[in-house]
Amino acid sequence: MVLSTELISVLLYLSPLAVVMYLYLRRHAKRAAQHAGVLRESVEAGLNEPPSLHPVINPNRCIGSGACVKACPEKALGIINGKGQLINASSCIGHGACRLACPVDAIQLVFGTEKRGVDIPQVQPNFETNVPGIFIAGELGGMGLIRNAVEQGRQALESVAQTKDREGELDVVIVGTGPSGLSSALAAMEKKLRFVAVEQEDSLGGTVYHYPRNKVVMTRPMRLPMVGTVKMGEVSKESLLEFWNGIIQKTGLKINFNERMEKIEQTASGFEVQTNRQVYRTRNVLLTIGRRGTPRKLGVAGEEQPKVVYRLIDPEQYRGQHVLVVGGGDSALEAALAIADQPGSTVALSYRSEAFGRVKPKNRQRLDAAQAAGRVQVLLKSSVKEIVSDAVSIEHDGQTLSLKNDAVIVCAGGILPTPFLKEIGIMVETKHGTA
Repeated sequence: MVLSTELISVLLYLSPLAVVMYLYLRRHAKRAAQHAGVLRESVEAGLNEPPSLHPVINPNRCIGSGACVKACPEKALGIINGKGQLINASSCIGHGACRLACPVDAIQLVFGTEKRGVDIPQVQPNFETNVPGIFIAGELGGMGLIRNAVEQGRQALESVAQTKDREGELDVVIVGTGPSGLSSALAAMEKKLRFVAVEQEDSLGGTVYHYPRNKVVMTRPMRLPMVGTVKMGEVSKESLLEFWNGIIQKTGLKINFNERMEKIEQTASGFEVQTNRQVYRTRNVLLTIGRRGTPRKLGVAGEEQPKVVYRLIDPEQYRGQHVLVVGGGDSALEAALAIADQPGSTVALSYRSEAFGRVKPKNRQRLDAAQAAGRVQVLLKSSVKEIVSDAVSIEHDGQTLSLKNDAVIVCAGGILPTPFLKEIGIMVETKHGTA
């Protein structure tokens, strides 16, 4: 049977298209398999419950364009069976770039899941809680997006400025200087209010300050009091913090760093805010603290030394040092491994339990390899007893070990602010997968 000229022409025309389609489908199948593998690892490690604000994708509306996957710098999303899914929940920080990138509006940002609730304080449209005079803005109130947190801080301060009938030595005490706190402090300065801004860390930035080195931060144009409109897109953590610190220098804004708020007590004329330094009397309090809370401490002798820190910022600063890392989560394992890569460093990892539980399989595999190679000393079922200038005492298997030490990094999580909020009378609602 002889093929007609027309049929041959059609086949020749369709052949390149068929090849392109084959390669396209094969690439997408390979990518879907990779995404399914990431999701499977997350489920097996017990890391498939997102910590806070996260995307939920409507499968009936999703067209599988992949725009959300490309927009997420944390690689938390993937495409499986032609639909978007949250495949790496533990890495999601809820910045919302995926929702903005979706061409069919199939993504909603929510708090909590059916299994894991997230506590969100109840606030009014003016950001005031059920306790008159206490306001909440930013991440603690459920707004982790930088641009929106900045706007909330400014608006909350506008509401504070209208409470002229209350008495107090100060108009407001601002607790926390993340994006929301910085914005509200600038607004308070602009309005010439009597205020104090306290920050428990040694620098501003809030949650952004605790991001890993060179992490890409997603922002959108925002309006800062005393500064004006700031246009930023994708920017590194370091560049954003440098920009914010430049604002402090330019405006002369005063922030009390290394000052931790410990208690708020209501008085006849307002509030007394007690910190680790002094007591402030104020008519209003604006809480712009993060949801990670105050770092959990070990409670042992010598912990107050400068060599003890509660996060790893730059592994290179520990080059050639003897370092102890305390904790059993991914942050602890990743800190120990990063320091072990530094020339001349020795690392011991202390964890109170008999095994590492909810950690990523890849981190566990890397730690096993580092332990086998003698690069990390792993001390399970151990606890720190004392920290001195050049050593640490650790109880391990019924014995007390003395390790030479130059630095201690405690990765034991944080004390969440929920009990504190309830203690001062603020109503808290537990969200289970709702906006």
